[in-house]
This record gives sequence, C-alpha cells and structure tokens, in this order.
Amino acid sequence: MGITKFMTPEIIFGFHSLGQVGESMLRLGAKKIFVVSDPGVVDAAWVEKAIGYLKQSNLDYHLWTNITPNPKDVEIDAGVREYAENGCDAVLGIGGGSAMDAAKAIALLGTNEGTIHQYEGIDRVIHPLPPMVMVPTTAGSGAEVSQFSIIVDSKRKVKMAITSKSLIPDIAIIDPHTLMTKDTRLTANTGMDALTHAIESCISLAATSLTEVHSLEAIRLIAKYLRPSAASRYNRKAKEAMAMASLHAGIAFSNAILGAVHAISHQLGGYLDLPHGEVNAILLPHVLEFNMIAAPEKYRKIAATFGENTSGLSLTDAAFLAVKAVKDLVRDLDIPDSFPDLVLQKKQIDFLSNNAVQDACMVTNPRDMSAKDVNMLLQKVLRCEH
Repeated sequence: MGITKFMTPEIIFGFHSLGQVGESMLRLGAKKIFVVSDPGVVDAAWVEKAIGYLKQSNLDYHLWTNITPNPKDVEIDAGVREYAENGCDAVLGIGGGSAMDAAKAIALLGTNEGTIHQYEGIDRVIHPLPPMVMVPTTAGSGAEVSQFSIIVDSKRKVKMAITSKSLIPDIAIIDPHTLMTKDTRLTANTGMDALTHAIESCISLAATSLTEVHSLEAIRLIAKYLRPSAASRYNRKAKEAMAMASLHAGIAFSNAILGAVHAISHQLGGYLDLPHGEVNAILLPHVLEFNMIAAPEKYRKIAATFGENTSGLSLTDAAFLAVKAVKDLVRDLDIPDSFPDLVLQKKQIDFLSNNAVQDACMVTNPRDMSAKDVNMLLQKVLRCEH
C-alpha cells in the first residue's frame, strides 16, 4: 500500500448539540458569520435556533438562503458578493448537502480569487479558507465531514466536483434532533444517499482498512434503522442511528472517494435538476449488478453486514445477496427502480454517458465502465426516444 491520508473535522455529535454552534464559532475566532441555509430548513426553525445560539455568544451574522436543491454557479456568485459586502469572516452551513456544498463554495471564494469554475477538479485551492462549521439537517450527504463541494455549471448543465482537503470543515455538529422534521420521502432518499456513500467507498479502488471500518458500520446501521426512520419521524433511536450512519459514510467516502453511481448521478442531477438522493437510490442496484464481478469478496462482506446468511454459499451467490439486500431495502422504501416519466433523446443519453466517464468518481469505481456501458445502464432506468 502506498501513502494514504485520512482526514476528518472536529466532530460534535448528539441530541441538542446544535447548542454548541456559538461556542464553536468563538473557538475558531469568528466575529461575523455568514449563515448559509435554505428556505425549508428556515421553515423548520433550525436556522432560528442556530442564530439564537450565535446571539448568546454575542456573535454577529448575516443569513443567506438563496439556493436551489442543486446549487448553481450563479447562486454561489451572488452569495460571495453578499459575504464580502457584509464583512463576514466565517461560514456556517446548516441544512442538507445543497446548503453545505454552497457554504463551502462561498467560503472558498471568500479567500480565493476568480470563479468557482476554476476550482473544478482536485487540489486547486491556493489560499486557506475562512473558519467553517457545518450542521447537517438530513442523514445523507456527509458534506459536513467531506472534502467535496458539488456545484452545477449552469451553462454546461454539469455538476462540477470541487475536491480539496481545504474544503473539510473545521467543526461538524451533528444533531439527530434535526432529522425529526423530515418527511418519509426525504428520509428515504437521503438515507439511500448515505448507503450509496457507504457501499461505493467500501468497494472503491482507494478504500483502505481505515475507511472500510466506517463504510461497514454505516451499512450495518442503515440496514437496521433506515426503514424505522422512514416509518416515523419521532423514532429517536432510529434518527440517532441514521445520523451516525451518515457520519460514518461521509468519513469513509471523503477519504476513499466514490464510484459509478455518483459519476452518473452527477450528470442526471446537473442536466435535469433531479434530487440527488433519489437518483442515487434508483441507480444503486443497477450499478451494483454491473460492479459485482470486480469485488465479490467485498460484496460478500456487505451482504453479511446487511444480515444476510452467506454461510455455505459460493462467493458469487454470497456476493449476489448484497445486491438482493439493497433491492429489498429500495422496495420497502417504495423507491422505483427507474424513472418512468423521464424520456430523453438518444443524443441526450449519449451526452450524459460521455460526461459520466469523465467524472472524477469514475476513477475509483472497481470495474472499468465505458460510455457504452453507461449508455446501456441509462436505457434501463429511463425511456429513450430515437
């Protein structure tokens, strides 16, 4: 094994840990915080609570919520202008992956010149970022601990993956209480996003024994608790377990990277503005079937972690149980196995397929995937007009 790195922020976890947000900002030397969130999180009152804790610490702030579910370059440009105009020196992201990705992008351009497009790719950040604290309100994205920010290039209709250790927040505050205001569909989709992170990081070509510990623990928790979490927003034990699962999965994929599910979902999300978690949930079983021959030992381990009985089975049969377990979970969560209402022309599918194989996440997919392979997979999950 060559040289590897393993990085995480400071992590504060537990019910009502949101109350640590003011003290955390003080420790980082912040004076005026740029608070990034979205209207849904504002409506759920989590932003109001967070701001209350900032006020208790005598910290000034400016609230910005002008983002869409797939944050776009033009939104980031507007946020950066407000950050500068209001004299902010730190960033607090509170919400799902969209809010936290936007918060990271704004922090990046708060201290680095140019536009967000210049930082697409790996390790292009030059100057240190301002202090960042992230508070997830969904159990899915893992953005609170990751080195990624995913932003849509509006002209190309492509999701840009900005990757840098500089994007890892200083402090991540994970409060399971915030999950209790999410409906069944959002809980299911974000939970499947976390599962995708866990499985893709587990079978990634960049996985290590250290990342695998986090990947498998995330899978174990999701297999046991995603169903009850989706069934009831008031199940405290399930919410706590899913918050921890998302955290483990985030730590794993930030260090081991991802695979073909994300390489393809980035294209569908950027081009069609679809919800990221839902796209991952639909794609995951199909990509798992494609990748199985490349990592059967890992698949057997995943199946056992799901609680499947693999004793006495051949490696192939045991590995297939991992695919079965994921399909069973998807079915129980009432997630479709395709996009029945999505019709694209062949040239559009060709465009998406060619972009997918260029995505950075495809580099660590365990099985080589050509544009033709992606094309065939996409034609399984959506309707193609020739």
